[in-house]
Amino acid sequence: MAEDLLEQVRPELGYREKGGQYTKFGEWYADRLQDPQYKNAPWCDMFIAWAADKAGIGQYVGQFAWTPSHAAWFIKQGAWSRTPEPGALVFYDWSGGKSYKGVDHVGIVEKVEGSKIHTIEANVDKVWLKRKFRDQEKVVGYGLPRVVKEKMAAGEIQATEQPTAYAPALRSYPEPPASSPFDFLGTPHFLLACMVITTVVVSFRLAGRRRGTHRRVLSAASPITWSAPAPRIPPDDLIEEPPPRPKGKRPYERV
Repeated sequence: MAEDLLEQVRPELGYREKGGQYTKFGEWYADRLQDPQYKNAPWCDMFIAWAADKAGIGQYVGQFAWTPSHAAWFIKQGAWSRTPEPGALVFYDWSGGKSYKGVDHVGIVEKVEGSKIHTIEANVDKVWLKRKFRDQEKVVGYGLPRVVKEKMAAGEIQATEQPTAYAPALRSYPEPPASSPFDFLGTPHFLLACMVITTVVVSFRLAGRRRGTHRRVLSAASPITWSAPAPRIPPDDLIEEPPPRPKGKRPYERV
């Protein structure tokens, strides 16, 4: 089955998206869902759905446009792994997180070489469908179509034949094993919070420097001297006595 999928994707190597992010894979997906927005959408996962359909194994590969939903689907089917193999779908989180919720991109493993993987991926380097040679630092996990097929044959799960934009009840899916509470680090929300805090700190420091620039210090060798002007005392007839304070009131109380 892995080779059937790879035989469909290899002839497409070198494909490049057209203007406005249009691809034939997105058009195919849009026609299946009757939703034109997919004609000009990120297409890494839609390409895999197209290839799986051409190979006649779409029910085992899963047909999605939204990569976190696709990863969650493999987890729900019990076909999720941390170990790569040819024909597996590889899911990436470019921030380095290990939760399926942070998945940004998906490709197909063509070959495993030690700790490195050879892949075929769509929508890489902005516009291309091409081979990549990657380490596994940014890999969240692997979806295994062969395991989905085995479980379907055993009657443990049901087939998914139609393309899907979003997986239903996504939040109810279990987290992949070995997820970390530190997955938040490096996420866009964490980076945004750091930027805001840094901006506030720098603003206060600059404000303090501006206040300091209003002070002028004369050197000891400077011939310029300065004498404070004598306070101006108004004539006696212009000096007003404060009104008497009501008895029982403290000086800071309002009358």
